[in-house]
Amino acid sequence: MAGVDVRPGQAQCTVAVDLEGQVLTSDGQQQEVSGKGLDYLTYKVLKEIGVSAVGKRLELLQEFQKLKKLRDHAIAGVSVDSLHYKVFNDRIHGQIELHPLCVRIIDTPQFQRLRYIKQLGCAYLVFPGAAHNRFEHSIGVCYLAESFCRTLQYRQPELNITEKDILCVQIAGLCHDLGHGPFSHMFDQLFIPTVRQGSEWKHEKASVDMFDHLIEANQLIDVFAKYGLDAQDINFIKELIKRGKKKPLRDTGRNKDKNFLYEIVANERNGIDVDKWDYFQRDCENLAISSSFDSRRFEKFCRVIEVDGEKQICTRDKEVANVYDMFYTRYSLHRRAYQHKVVKIIESMLVEALVKANDHFLVKGKEGNMLQMSEAIDDMVAYTNMTDDIILQIMRSDEPALAESRHILEMVQRRELYKFIGKTQPTQEHDHGMDFRKKNTVQKMDTMDQNTVEERDPMDQIKEDIIQAQKPEDMDGEPLEADQLIIHVRAVYLLYT
Repeated sequence: MAGVDVRPGQAQCTVAVDLEGQVLTSDGQQQEVSGKGLDYLTYKVLKEIGVSAVGKRLELLQEFQKLKKLRDHAIAGVSVDSLHYKVFNDRIHGQIELHPLCVRIIDTPQFQRLRYIKQLGCAYLVFPGAAHNRFEHSIGVCYLAESFCRTLQYRQPELNITEKDILCVQIAGLCHDLGHGPFSHMFDQLFIPTVRQGSEWKHEKASVDMFDHLIEANQLIDVFAKYGLDAQDINFIKELIKRGKKKPLRDTGRNKDKNFLYEIVANERNGIDVDKWDYFQRDCENLAISSSFDSRRFEKFCRVIEVDGEKQICTRDKEVANVYDMFYTRYSLHRRAYQHKVVKIIESMLVEALVKANDHFLVKGKEGNMLQMSEAIDDMVAYTNMTDDIILQIMRSDEPALAESRHILEMVQRRELYKFIGKTQPTQEHDHGMDFRKKNTVQKMDTMDQNTVEERDPMDQIKEDIIQAQKPEDMDGEPLEADQLIIHVRAVYLLYT
């Protein structure tokens, strides 16, 4: 007989298994295993001690998981009675339950701000159905993060995934998009690089800064402690949000054996993570684009395996078709929606309007300081007030300095959009040897026939080529000038390599 004993508070729970696989009660006198032994009761161990029926082994593992949950809460000093989960009715995932700490985070101004930031930014101005916001997406990622963790916990008890681990991953999923600015990626990929040239600021950094601000402004540090999370756990959550961290920091409290936890919310190894699973489903639903990718099936066929000395989340070979479907869904969304030519035109017009308004439209920050929009990313008090409605505030303003911005925004409303004049795919012979995503150095000959190296934007070279290729005799109006051209570079890859 093998037994398991846990003592959450004053209660004692004992599970015993006889050689026929029958679940019995026990007084703990015979071959008792302490609560710590739960971590070693695996599918293989149950088979070795004589539980021959596969169904019974799975049943016992499920019961052991429940006991481990009680044990983990007891160790953290969390009363099970205090865990009042809240039910959300989500359009994509149905009825979902969230941990009370997640609910406390949701009920803050910093998180509620996500209700007013469109998930697909300017795409809503082209696709009327794309009205969903970062708010519901973040809740969906939180739910999927917990679901994925619990699947791994149930199927691989030897990974020793604790309740604290799951809660940290949940919170990271919930808060991973806190740092998005107005119109989502338009803000950090187009506006900020224009007004703060050379800046490498990304919304992931702002998400970490906003997470710190959320905890401080709402005095949640004691609430985190109430549910067993300390400073190391908070650091771990921030590392999960930051992305690109394949190895845990020394002070996170997560050793090398739990590196795989970094692949659940934001997987920098291969791009397969619950963030994408949610927005694929949510975007396809709202854009009326079909997708055959099944995230629930993919989740069920995942296992953590040690590869090259590091534990990674892997999937069965027979799931390769499902993986292809996932990346094809991503490709389709980019081709048909995210990179739609009219979406990119409206993005260009909105960015131009915001750039012209940057010096004149000010946002109140910490201690009442008035900051430019480009400065708000360094002040989370000001950034909390930066949502999609800044466009409406500019349009409703009678400030003379904002007249040019208002005019551009009114053009968008009247559908007087910039014209699309064509597209091309540069070849190796005609790409000037440049990386189109960043500035590069190109060789130029000066009047003294000496080679000099000049730092220049490859887009300038492309604009020059377009201007020189114009044939005035074939044009109805005046020839275009370089400053009238706006170029978008689209790089969409079907599969990661």
